[in-house]
Amino acid sequence: MKKYYPRIADKILEEALESAGAVLIEGPKWSGKTWTAAKKSKSILYMQDPDTRESNIQAASVKPSLLLKGENPRLIDEWQVAPVLWDSVRHEVDMRGEEGQFILTGSATPIIDKQISHTGTGRFSRIKMRPMSLFESNESTGEISLKELFEKYNNIGLTSNIEIEGIAKAIVRGGWPASVTSKPESASKRAQDYVNSIVQFDVSRVDGIEKNPNKMFALLRSLSRNISTEANYSVLIKDMEGGENESISRPTIQSYLNVLQRLFVVEDLEAWNPSIRSATPLRVSPKRQFVDPSIATATLGITHEHLLLDFNTFGYLFESLCIRDLRIYAEALGGKVSHYRDKSGLECDVIVVLRDGRWGAVEIKLGSNEFDKAAKNLRKLSEVIDYKKMNKPSFLMILTGTKFGYKRDDGVLIVPIGCLKD
Repeated sequence: MKKYYPRIADKILEEALESAGAVLIEGPKWSGKTWTAAKKSKSILYMQDPDTRESNIQAASVKPSLLLKGENPRLIDEWQVAPVLWDSVRHEVDMRGEEGQFILTGSATPIIDKQISHTGTGRFSRIKMRPMSLFESNESTGEISLKELFEKYNNIGLTSNIEIEGIAKAIVRGGWPASVTSKPESASKRAQDYVNSIVQFDVSRVDGIEKNPNKMFALLRSLSRNISTEANYSVLIKDMEGGENESISRPTIQSYLNVLQRLFVVEDLEAWNPSIRSATPLRVSPKRQFVDPSIATATLGITHEHLLLDFNTFGYLFESLCIRDLRIYAEALGGKVSHYRDKSGLECDVIVVLRDGRWGAVEIKLGSNEFDKAAKNLRKLSEVIDYKKMNKPSFLMILTGTKFGYKRDDGVLIVPIGCLKD
């Protein structure tokens, strides 16, 4: 059995079990949800176990409470196989009136239908689990934390252990727990298998509606080519029709994207809408992102050697890697990430916002040649915010693939991705 790497979600799950009767862990398959949940559980029901799947589904249809019997916390893995279990768990939580009774894991969001009559508000705590960050895979030193940056941590002198080749390998390998200790060839093959499974099986099983595998793969390729951009439906359709697909409608694109979102494969970066001093309109288009950059490289057949020869593509995929990690770190603090762009052309790669209104701005640059431009951009952004209505930024940061971290004379922080943690 492979070694269990501690996850940031471990502490989040522990706290959630202390405050709610049931905890739902959602996220893409292979991200380690079951492994993490099992570490905290005292009894487990595997709904997808081939030996018992049919009998479990039958029991759920006749008397679902039978499946809830067991020592608490009881893990129900892939609960969406029998959506009726949601209401059954909610009812049991109400009857017992205790915290930490159940953990549910799911790699697909079921359609809310007549089998689910209640949202679970007040009974369920929800956790989003993604593939591993570089800190969780022991590749980031964790010398500086996002939390410290929000607390005015300024004494910064950092050294990353990840060389540029290592970053390229981490992008292609992805943060899948089974891959972090694998050989590059095995990890790359696993990411390819993940994409093939999505296209051939998962997208049709999630809602029972058959999808065209060629069109779905074409969509994944288009999303991969447009990763970290604001490509709209028209761009995606034009890109897809350039291949073997003759005609693709907007409703088809929307339905296919919806399925990918429900499988936690696609996770676009939404636009930030702050209070600004000028009347310049804000752009609201999301940036195209996958839950892990390896989905893009596997779809396009990109190796880490290819990235080292194409730094333009490398830059977009590095941004995707950084956004994955920032999402994990920010959500551990109760925060969210988004991007900023207005119609004057001013933009910022990532805005991290905490629940109490504190925020920080991040530009993502693979190398140092654009540091001055990025720093100027960050300072300009900080000048357009209306501080009568909002807090001043807790930090302005350039997140980079370079080796050393420091504080510039203009106050902008240079932070290697190989030194950051939650």
